[in-house]
Amino acid sequence: MTEITWYGHSAFQLTCGGVSVLIDPFLAGNPTCPVSPDQIQSMDIVLVTHDHGDHCGQAAEICQRTGAMLGAVVGTAEKFQASGLPAEQIFGGGGFNMGGTVEHKGVQVTMLPAFHTSESGTPVGYILTMPDGKRIYHAGDTCIFGDMALWGHLYPLDVALLPIGGFYTMDAFQAAMACKLLQCKKVIPMHWGTFPVLAQSTLPFRQELKRCAPSCLCIDMQPNSTVTL
Repeated sequence: MTEITWYGHSAFQLTCGGVSVLIDPFLAGNPTCPVSPDQIQSMDIVLVTHDHGDHCGQAAEICQRTGAMLGAVVGTAEKFQASGLPAEQIFGGGGFNMGGTVEHKGVQVTMLPAFHTSESGTPVGYILTMPDGKRIYHAGDTCIFGDMALWGHLYPLDVALLPIGGFYTMDAFQAAMACKLLQCKKVIPMHWGTFPVLAQSTLPFRQELKRCAPSCLCIDMQPNSTVTL
């Protein structure tokens, strides 16, 4: 079974069969996160979607303390290496790229494009295939785009983790339409409620989802809660 824990904003931990993956570990400074970085004592993979502070967060610190492998796009990965993270703890030594897949301890990670900004490399999303076969899409920060329909066709998704906050990313309407394109079975909204400029409720998204993709189930999580797929 795969367990998904949300730490608020875009930070998630996925666990299956004793293997753990942490995505966008913005923990310290995250007003919605009740967990401090030093509470993460064990980790196998840390993934970063882009290098904004509210996404790369404490990735380097957690990798250095736990020995986890870092997954990031070329350019952004090199930025982590320049800050002191050893190349042997970075997939590919200097990162991997769009369409590429890496595997570690039974977890497959495929890197996909996202439409946003980044100081290094380029923003990305990830599709993870867990050891039990469950497939999860973390979209990163992005707007909706038509190729999401390809991801759903190539990689049938058990759950999509989608931003709904607006302003910097998709809003409720775009995210609901993204679910239709992705044909995901379930969706967990993220990147909302953290800062005043973002949407403060999932209600508009849930309303749009019923209209755009009624067969998709919304899992409405609270920070530090866990669900099992």
